[in-house]
Amino acid sequence: MYQEPHRVTVEQVDDPTIEAPTDAVVEVTSTCICGSDLHMYEGRTAAEAGIVFGHENMGIVAEVGAGVVSVRVGDRVSMPFNVACGFCVNCLAGKTGFCLTVNPGFAGGAYGYVSMGPYRGGQAEYLRVPFADFNCLQLPPGTAHENDFAMLADIFPTGYHAAVLADVRPGETVTVMGAGPVGLMAAYSCLLRGASAVYSVDRVPSRLRLAERIGAVPVDFGAGDPVAQIKDRTGGVGTDKGIDAVGYQATVDSGEEQPAVVLNNLVEAVRPTGALGVVGLYVPSDPGAPNEHAAKGELLFRMGRFFEKGLRMGTGQANVKAYNRQLRDLVVAGRATPGFVVSQELPLADAPDAYARFDRREDGYSKIVLKPRP
Repeated sequence: MYQEPHRVTVEQVDDPTIEAPTDAVVEVTSTCICGSDLHMYEGRTAAEAGIVFGHENMGIVAEVGAGVVSVRVGDRVSMPFNVACGFCVNCLAGKTGFCLTVNPGFAGGAYGYVSMGPYRGGQAEYLRVPFADFNCLQLPPGTAHENDFAMLADIFPTGYHAAVLADVRPGETVTVMGAGPVGLMAAYSCLLRGASAVYSVDRVPSRLRLAERIGAVPVDFGAGDPVAQIKDRTGGVGTDKGIDAVGYQATVDSGEEQPAVVLNNLVEAVRPTGALGVVGLYVPSDPGAPNEHAAKGELLFRMGRFFEKGLRMGTGQANVKAYNRQLRDLVVAGRATPGFVVSQELPLADAPDAYARFDRREDGYSKIVLKPRP
């Protein structure tokens, strides 16, 4: 439970209950700490005390409402971080990240996240799941692939969404800015889609080692201008496509925050008429911004250069339902193992310490899976 910037606690709260006939209650078996949770943890959002964090959840169905048809008690399920109704105009179009029903006045809902509706997060023993028939993805019974399936709620579909937004095609080259968990999933997804070369840009050695392990080309921006390094590796042309997996808290090597630096670097790193996929988080207001414009979500983006090069850009959070079934089946078939990003499995009681270590970017604390069950 969030208390104030840089402080979360583990509290005893009432168990969730069935509130509507279409609800289910899930006993959580795995729930992840996400990099986007850190935005709230650091006080960089309007989050208030009392939010139960956790939007990357899976578990076993413990109870279902009278109106639930396809989901049964005992099913092993993954829940997209998007809470969605399944019947609004956006859900019907497959844009479940922008549901118009679950969070009135706002396009999109999520578990345990500021401004994303009244839905308690799943860094807990139990989770209420609205519209359970739509929001629960059934998984094979048992415990196999637990960490792989834990990635289906958010970062694997989000990484894949980045590749879709950038329209990555077989044989193309891609620059991925950021080799945190989402950036690694984006690089991995580009390779799954047949990219010939993926340049993974970061400065954390353990992240760069993981990127190389999955077949990406590590680019250490601490060793020099990443755009120059990529241009040098691509004959001066740049890559066909680019992905921003960093967002508004981007820093340069000195540690100074420059909210638009990743976007502007991608404009230079991607060849003319290429495309950008942006899944790194950007917000309309930032209490901790480095300047007055960034505080209002206004960034100094090189629009003239973007236009001059005829680039395209796709943005926004992932519509998890558009991908999670297919990605589940890749895991089951042995074609994908996204759990390679998991660095720690810890009991839920260790969450406060885990958040602090993750926030400090300590080695070995890049993707943490919390286990509420003993």
